[in-house]
Amino acid sequence: MKTISSIQDIRQQVSQWKQQGKKVAFVPTMGNLHQGHLTLVKNAKQQADVVVVSIFVNPMQFGQNEDFDGYPRTYEQDSKALIEVGADLLFMPTPDIIYPKGLDKQTFIEVPEIGDEFCGATRPGHFRGVATVVNKLFNIVQPDVALFGRKDFQQLLIIKTMVEDLSMPIEIIGVDTIREPSGLAMSSRNGYLTADEKQRAAKLKQAMDHIAQGLQQGEELATVRQHAIEMIEQVGFKLDYIEVRSAMTLKPANAGDKQLVILAAAYLGKARLIDNMVFELK
Repeated sequence: MKTISSIQDIRQQVSQWKQQGKKVAFVPTMGNLHQGHLTLVKNAKQQADVVVVSIFVNPMQFGQNEDFDGYPRTYEQDSKALIEVGADLLFMPTPDIIYPKGLDKQTFIEVPEIGDEFCGATRPGHFRGVATVVNKLFNIVQPDVALFGRKDFQQLLIIKTMVEDLSMPIEIIGVDTIREPSGLAMSSRNGYLTADEKQRAAKLKQAMDHIAQGLQQGEELATVRQHAIEMIEQVGFKLDYIEVRSAMTLKPANAGDKQLVILAAAYLGKARLIDNMVFELK
């Protein structure tokens, strides 16, 4: 596996691959890789001839008083894991390479409406930072296909919308969430949880299961949602949101919507955890 930090070098390598007729897959990450990230790489290998992974802790998507400085950086461990799963190239730029003018003078990308609610409302500017850095990475790497986890469903929908709206020739593939045996979604921020908190954190998935099962059985949304909130708060979570929306648009579900998504975010100890569940009403 090659490791590159220069934009010129990665463009030259990808150009060589494409001249050879090879299909290029891309998995952008912020590092501190877990099994969920590695599953993306394994899926990418099935979609293309070569796989590029980026590790870049993006300062633009962190707000004031968020954990940018403390975000885990485990580059040596990450590199070894990527070699084991067969990644072909690791792109590890610095902030000066990605934002040479600084954040204040950087052109940015915003996806309206979809990015305004949920994490977009709780973390102002977060999805502007995500859309901007993903757009820039796409322009640098120029992949044929890019893979993202479905754990952050809102982010995935924003990236799909951006690619469609800006006519980018990139196929976006969502990959199912990888979970701990308890049901807790794997996340880099799970490292902030104590052993006791990690055990209690599984209640977030159980609360979503409760909502989905209740709606399948014809119960009222307000009733099952309130029960889910009580389940979460009883184990010490501070709820940010838990909502049911159309999986196609993230708009409030109406009677005709069958493809639904439960979106949840809550704080436990030092961690802000997000999760979601897509399901179909019978």
